[in-house]
Amino acid sequence: MLGFLTRLGMILIVFAVGISVQAEPISGIVSVVDGDTLEIHGTRIRLHGIDAPESGQSCRTADDKSWRCGQQAALALSDLLGRKPIICAERDRDRYGRMVAVCRLDDTDINRWMVKEGHAMAYRRYSMEYVAAEDAARAAAIGLWQGAFVSPWDWRRGERLQVAQQSASSDGDCLIKGNISRSGERIYHVPGGAFYKRTKINESKGERWFCTESEARAAGWRASKR
Repeated sequence: MLGFLTRLGMILIVFAVGISVQAEPISGIVSVVDGDTLEIHGTRIRLHGIDAPESGQSCRTADDKSWRCGQQAALALSDLLGRKPIICAERDRDRYGRMVAVCRLDDTDINRWMVKEGHAMAYRRYSMEYVAAEDAARAAAIGLWQGAFVSPWDWRRGERLQVAQQSASSDGDCLIKGNISRSGERIYHVPGGAFYKRTKINESKGERWFCTESEARAAGWRASKR
């Protein structure tokens, strides 16, 4: 009987410790660090399931103009939050020790809002929670999806956009053809593909040339199936 009570006591202690380590939600007025990072009362918070462009990152519009997408993501987040209190529920801790959380402003899921407005991407490596929001932003061609960009995780590894898109000249280095089908689907064709030679690019329709496949995918084009 004593042994049973001892084991029961140990179980209760472990259970109590498990409860104690569950982090309480944190709330308050925030400072925006960048498009996916906040700070409340000195606690740094990484928004769960999303990845926004880095502060120094630039993207390009459909007419090939550069814009500070990283800076704009932070500004959009700051404009949304203003001086209103929010609440953040912890999901995890990252390798830097930051709280990873889903944050809400009243009934608005802030993480989802950033992705749906095109200011951030769904961070599929860690969560599929915001993929539908990303699909909606891509379909609407807003924010990042209005032109070309490098995924934030690739940008951190050193990948960059070409300085400018090449025109439709035979001596250009950007040879991937971004075609828009009759149904409005964006499809890119690489040299040697079944439809490459017959595909003509009409830049006035929004069709364009790409230098790399990753650039084409980031801009919302999919590869031709042949």
